[in-house]
Amino acid sequence: MGTARTPRGTWIEEGLRALAAGGPEAVRIESLAQALGVSKGGFYGYFRNRGALLTEMLDTWEREVTEAVIDQVESGGGDARAKLDRLFTIVASYGDKPMTGVAVDLAIRDWARRDEAVAQRLRRADNRRMDYLRSLFGEFCPDEGDVEVRCMLTFSVRIGSYVVAADHGGRSRAEVMELTRNWLLR
Repeated sequence: MGTARTPRGTWIEEGLRALAAGGPEAVRIESLAQALGVSKGGFYGYFRNRGALLTEMLDTWEREVTEAVIDQVESGGGDARAKLDRLFTIVASYGDKPMTGVAVDLAIRDWARRDEAVAQRLRRADNRRMDYLRSLFGEFCPDEGDVEVRCMLTFSVRIGSYVVAADHGGRSRAEVMELTRNWLLR
């Protein structure tokens, strides 16, 4: 009876978890194997080397934060406001999930400051997300400037709300996020 192999996706997910916790330097084959409780030999059944894993991690992240989210939003149907409302709910549910959490997003943004290839991927993913937001806000906002402002605010709130430590004048973070959501959808 042979031993079961650790699935490829598990290595990628653990790599993204390590990236979120410590940046690309923390993505080490030995540490990933230790975290997964397996030998590092199984890694080489899926990946040529660490660089191949990093590439697949970025591929997975990019797909999960763009096309997978868009597909999920679109599958529910409805008008643009309903789709945006669904999008906000989906994104809020991500929290710190390994593939889509904001910690991974922030780690990739930090990495992109030091690596032009990562910066190009980040730009492509951000442009795809902004284009999708433009298509939705454009359905009910006739002014192109208004559309761009709503897109920028939506995107900035997604990324920035996790790094802002301010109090909200007696309101909870959840209450402020709900007010923001309602304002953006008006």
